[in-house]
Amino acid sequence: MAFYRQIQKALETWKQSQSHKPLVIRGARQVGKTTVIKEFGKSFDTFLMLNLERPVDKAIFDSTLDPKGIFQRICLEKRIRPNGKILLFLDEIQNSPQAVSMLRYFYEDLPDIYVISAGSLLEIMMDVHKVSFPVGRIEYLFLYPMTFREFLKAMGEDAILELLDEMPLPDWCLSRIYKLFREYAMVGGMPEAVSQYIKERSIVDCAPIYRNLYMSYVDDVAKYAKNISQEQVLRTFIESAPLETGKRIAFEKFANTNYKSREAGDALRMLERAMLVYLRYPTTATQFPLQPDLKRRPRLQFLDTGLINYKADIQSIYLSDTPLDCMFNGMIAEQIVAQELLASNSYELKKPLFWVRETGNANAELDFVQTIQGTIIPIEVKSGKTGTLRSLHSFIDITNYRYAIRLYGGTIKIEPSQTPVGTPYYLIDLPWFLADRIPQYFDWAIRKN
Repeated sequence: MAFYRQIQKALETWKQSQSHKPLVIRGARQVGKTTVIKEFGKSFDTFLMLNLERPVDKAIFDSTLDPKGIFQRICLEKRIRPNGKILLFLDEIQNSPQAVSMLRYFYEDLPDIYVISAGSLLEIMMDVHKVSFPVGRIEYLFLYPMTFREFLKAMGEDAILELLDEMPLPDWCLSRIYKLFREYAMVGGMPEAVSQYIKERSIVDCAPIYRNLYMSYVDDVAKYAKNISQEQVLRTFIESAPLETGKRIAFEKFANTNYKSREAGDALRMLERAMLVYLRYPTTATQFPLQPDLKRRPRLQFLDTGLINYKADIQSIYLSDTPLDCMFNGMIAEQIVAQELLASNSYELKKPLFWVRETGNANAELDFVQTIQGTIIPIEVKSGKTGTLRSLHSFIDITNYRYAIRLYGGTIKIEPSQTPVGTPYYLIDLPWFLADRIPQYFDWAIRKN
């Protein structure tokens, strides 16, 4: 089943560009890269696709032909006479270092042909084979698991999507949207799982999909392990990482293992290059630029909440009355917000920052900090009734910034507030599912005040 993905807007922009450099779509396995490009290919007069996992397709790039000769051979073997606007799609390009190296020459020798490549484990492959994408001659787009809006579109909730664009969102529809958001958090954004859920409306029927996804990730990454020892570390960490999501981690003895810092760090960084996990480092800055502090312990973010729920065996909790921000020690709400923030940008891999102050007894830790309209905005993911804002208040006291955002399970409002020591600020309260609309609501709050 082909779903609408927001990356399609970026693809259309690329198609209309006068200088359409070869495009590399990056993302973890099974997030929908191939399906998206196949759908996009329907807008071209000629669509040519090679799957470089197949030996017969990969062999085309093992030859000594130049780009024009390779293109002619592709057309002959696919029995296609090209005409009009032509899109050449090189899928699973990580299997052919020669194809990666050839991308620059397609741009130089065949500028009229649109070229897209996609694959998982690209950075790992390049490290192993000592190849690199040609700098300045290609463009990148990133694809992540489906966002809440993409999930709503797949579910046929077009009316809800229209409401989400209203500013502000009316209170009367919040109950319905929270229910859908809870379903999204339960199922996650892996397209195959979403497709199965739409058919049966049963999370139980999605279990084989989650299980197979984990197996494919283990098998994929293991192929690039340097030795048996590293393969074992990788297998262990793929199983353990979902249960460590949201935590600040140390590489040494990660997930209660006995692995040393170096081998654990190497394994986690390999999983990050495969885009299965993200190591979100904190910033200690309160002014520009907001630089991550790589000397401090990062927070671990896993690929997708649906996979986390399956691995943690907490899917049944979604069918109870347990609030979303109480699940998995509050980590699910933060994970889903982090997913939404990460997926809001198709043009770069921009991991959401969090803020820390670690000075003796005056420690503080903010869930997120984001730059909006030249302003640094502190963001907390908290419960509507019992969540404290101690770290947010610490940040406000230090900076005297006028606005802060709380993402929670309540209504939309702007409250004149002050910290315990009397520093005034405006608190913008937003539902979790509006994380992708933070810039718009920040602008709305400024105009209101």
